[in-house]
Amino acid sequence: MSEPAKDIYDPEFVASLFDRCSSSYRRWSAVSSFGFIALWRYQCVARLASPKTSRPVVVDLMAGTGEVWPYLLRRFPNLSTVTALDISHRMHLEAVERLHGDYADRITHIEADALQSDLQANYADLLVSTFGLKTFNADQQAELARQIARILKPGGSFALIEASDPKGWALRPIYRLYLDKVLPVVERYCLRGANDFSMIGDYTRNFGDSSQMATALAEAGLSVDLKKHFFGCATSVAGTKPIVDR
Repeated sequence: MSEPAKDIYDPEFVASLFDRCSSSYRRWSAVSSFGFIALWRYQCVARLASPKTSRPVVVDLMAGTGEVWPYLLRRFPNLSTVTALDISHRMHLEAVERLHGDYADRITHIEADALQSDLQANYADLLVSTFGLKTFNADQQAELARQIARILKPGGSFALIEASDPKGWALRPIYRLYLDKVLPVVERYCLRGANDFSMIGDYTRNFGDSSQMATALAEAGLSVDLKKHFFGCATSVAGTKPIVDR
């Protein structure tokens, strides 16, 4: 009997995937993206609007090991706290181990599915997510958009960025060859037979770009602007939660 096909969007599958690759995530993601991932995190944070308070509360969804926190703290040095939410237990442990300096006590960790968060409504002044969107299918993206609209304060700002499939780009065949063929081979040799990071090929192909998430956010009542990065190899969505006059 053949083994049933795995659901790569099942929360348990996603949590297990990132648990396995947590220890090498920072190094391997930087190397395999040729350093672009750092630039894209910077560009994502730069898309956040200036908060209306001097001590903003920030939520980092699918926070991973916290690579975006230095960018947030440089741009918003007086931020009150970063609430880091991730479904992977090992990712949280790796994030805690790398905290240092004066900002460790400014990070609150929550191990939870972003689609079922217990964060209270109107909680965050700013919300960011870097490279977690691709692990959600269309229905999950719609639910995530509703969660973001619920969590943000009126007037609050969000920015989300994700690796994408640059359809229409002349060099897309080379890009796809790298993700689909080269990266899995390199990973198997460099990471002792692992094939977790090579899942990015499947995820990005299915994800396409952030346009579907942009539509879901707009349907959830948020203002949204979609942007391409490096010919569409990454795409981001940013915007605000409108203030409704009563």
